[in-house]
Amino acid sequence: MPPLSPLRRTLALFALALGGFGIGVTEFATMGLLPDIARDLIPGFDAAPEAGIAHAGILITAYALGVVVGAPTFAVFAARASQSTLTFWLLGLFIVGTVASACMPSFGSLALFRFIAALPHGAYFGVASLLAARIMGPGKQGQGIALALSGLTIANVIGVPLATWLGQFAGWRWAYILVAVIFSATLMLGLAVLPRVPGNPDRHPSREIAALRNPRIWIMVAVGAIGFGGFFAVYSYIAEVTTRVAGMPAESVPWVLACLGVGMTLGNLLGGWASDRNPPLAVIGGFVALVISLSAYAVFATGPAALIALAFTIGITSSVLVPSIQARLIRISGDAALLGAALNHAAFNVGNSLGAWLGGLVIAAGLGYLAPGWVGAGLAAGGLVLALISFGVERRDKARSLDTAGLAVVSR
Repeated sequence: MPPLSPLRRTLALFALALGGFGIGVTEFATMGLLPDIARDLIPGFDAAPEAGIAHAGILITAYALGVVVGAPTFAVFAARASQSTLTFWLLGLFIVGTVASACMPSFGSLALFRFIAALPHGAYFGVASLLAARIMGPGKQGQGIALALSGLTIANVIGVPLATWLGQFAGWRWAYILVAVIFSATLMLGLAVLPRVPGNPDRHPSREIAALRNPRIWIMVAVGAIGFGGFFAVYSYIAEVTTRVAGMPAESVPWVLACLGVGMTLGNLLGGWASDRNPPLAVIGGFVALVISLSAYAVFATGPAALIALAFTIGITSSVLVPSIQARLIRISGDAALLGAALNHAAFNVGNSLGAWLGGLVIAAGLGYLAPGWVGAGLAAGGLVLALISFGVERRDKARSLDTAGLAVVSR
């Protein structure tokens, strides 16, 4: 990559983060606007709101499934592509899918286009993480990844509350129009400032697919999918907890989301710093803290002050994990770094789908709107166990490698 001036480097990192900001708004604003979308598109919502909210959770699941399908697909078949060119095409697909979502007349068609709009999600964060790491330079991969992901977390401070307010005030469709504007601005800025990184003609989809035979990759994918599902079990229904449990007005939902977003932003920065220093501690410590915060939410988030404090805590403990898991997947993926980076976000969105589904089940079963907190704590505990297994497998493989090297020396 050619050297960049300080100004262009800053603008390039900002452009990558701005795309993540748009993704954060389009993904998380849907959760804050679930009651509004359900009331508009699901017949009989007012007669059975709990069942209607659980049904509306399909939108979250559809988006998550789009990420799961799109992330490895783009990573494999765009193996030879220029990272910068791939970024521009992904942003174009985001614009089309998001505008279409705003125009859909029925719940089924909206779910379909939420799936389509999600297809570039994982690949974008994957290629943005790699570009940011290139721009930051050697030894700062974790910080580069955190910068690329910073837009996602800042979206929860500014963009998601703004889109939620706009959706409540002017109609939920305008939230998606706002997202399309953000993606359009990102594309124009990216075309102007992102360095043009040449593609690699020697790469081939079969080599990317071959990386999937590495069991350590799949263990880490399971860590993200199950462990991060705990966060989404709570986040998916936090708008209902705000109004129906904590007794706050609907206008308070954006403020609760903003508090959670502040925690996510701080956690992301802390996670980027920690992953460059002690990745195992960052992952294991993050999961322990997340289990504790989700359990506390299930018990204590019954009033405004407790809900806001716990939303902030869940935000910071969950986001500490993201750069650490991303950096680890990139490292163990070897030459298939784009695939590893994209699979991380596919894993998180499996967690999105799983958490939203299980959270909706316990609500629909009549266990209350705080019950997803216990679901989340159980999923986060599962992620912790899998993370311990992952690090144990790595230590075992290193020990075997050392033993093999020693035997080779003796035989010679």
